[in-house]
Amino acid sequence: MRKSLLTLGLLAATSAPVMAADYTDGDIHKNDYKWMQFNLMGAFNEKGAGAESSHDYLEMEFGGRSGIFDLYGYVDVFNLLSNPSSDKAGEEKIFMKFAPRMSLDAMTKKDLSFGPVEELYVATLMEWGGNSGVNSQKIGLGSDVNVPWLGKIGLNFYGTYDSNQKDWNGYQVSTNWFKPFYFFENGSFISYQGYIDYQFGMKEEYSSASNGGAMFNGIYWHSDRYAVGYGLKLYHNVYGFEDGETTPWGAVSDSSGVGHYVSVTYKF
Repeated sequence: MRKSLLTLGLLAATSAPVMAADYTDGDIHKNDYKWMQFNLMGAFNEKGAGAESSHDYLEMEFGGRSGIFDLYGYVDVFNLLSNPSSDKAGEEKIFMKFAPRMSLDAMTKKDLSFGPVEELYVATLMEWGGNSGVNSQKIGLGSDVNVPWLGKIGLNFYGTYDSNQKDWNGYQVSTNWFKPFYFFENGSFISYQGYIDYQFGMKEEYSSASNGGAMFNGIYWHSDRYAVGYGLKLYHNVYGFEDGETTPWGAVSDSSGVGHYVSVTYKF
C-alpha cells in the first residue's frame, strides 16, 4: 500500500485529534504504508569539515511502515556529471542514511502512549560516506510526539558508535516534522518541513568540538506527484568540527553558518 506525501499531509493537517497507535487488537500491519521519491538538489554554501561547498546531487528518498518497522532513509549521489570543476570533484560520490525504528507498542501489542507521546520505538540510525568518511551507527530510544501546531513529530535520542574509531563517541538528539499549512483548491499544498540533529558529549580525541549540529527549515509546494522547495540550513560546529579549526588532513573547517538548498521532486 502506498500513501503519497499529499495523503500523509492531509492526514497530518486534519482537525481531528491525533490518536496514539493502538496494536492491542494484534493487527500490527493496519497502519502500513510506503513512499519513495527522487529529489534533484542544489546545495549552496554547505558547511562541513572543510571549506564551504556549492554543488548538485541526486537524492533517492524513501520511507514507510511495515508491522513493527518504521523506516526513513536516503541515498545521495554527488556531482552527477562528474564535473572536474565541481566542489565535489575527487571526493566521495555517495552518502547513505538509513533510520529504521522498531515500535515497542507493536512488539508488545500494548498501548505505551502517555501525555503527548503517541508511540515508543527502539531507534537506530546508520550513516555511511564511503572510503574513510562518515561511518557511524546510532541506537537509542525513539518516539512520536504530538506538539501544538506542528502535530506529530519524530523525537529520538541515540548513543553514537564511530566505526572508523571503533569506539562510542557522544550522543545525538534528532527531531523531524512535516506541517502542511496552506491548501490550494486543486488539493496541492505548501508545507513547513525540516529537522534538527544535535550532537553532544563527543570525545576530545575524536572531535575538535564536543557539541554541534544543524537545523533544516524547508518551505515546499506539494502535489500528489511533484514537489518544489527551498531549505535554509543553520549549522553550528557540525559533525564535531570546531569552526575555523585545521583538521588532521590540513583543511580549515567551515562548520558554522547558513547554507541554502533548492530541490525539484518526483514522487513514485
